[in-house]
Amino acid sequence: MPKKRSLDHLIKCQRALDRLAQLAQSQSTSPHSYPRPITERERILINLYSYCPLSMTPQEFYGKWQVNQEDIGQICFRSTHAANTWLAQGARYRSPSSDSLHHLALMDFLLENFEAIPKELLNRLSSFA
Repeated sequence: MPKKRSLDHLIKCQRALDRLAQLAQSQSTSPHSYPRPITERERILINLYSYCPLSMTPQEFYGKWQVNQEDIGQICFRSTHAANTWLAQGARYRSPSSDSLHHLALMDFLLENFEAIPKELLNRLSSFA
């Protein structure tokens, strides 16, 4: 039964993405007021973010990218010691938090798609620092 549930989950996520594509074609260019209203588009994005979360384990990230434990800790805003426990085996092993898995998935996404991200978006990303 878990396969069916995960397949249903993927189908729902794909339908949401399809609907977002439809909405993007009819997107309004009117000026924004603050606070901005939550429209169907924003509601779909919130649901996708909440129910279709990105996740990557430290082992997956470590196997894909030539990084060390210090890098993984930095990406996840954790200590090198914490990253060491995520990659350890046996009694020293500790599970990473869901937000750490999310940070690794986002970093993987950025590393994979860096060239495709418009410069304006990269500038906005770095302006949050």
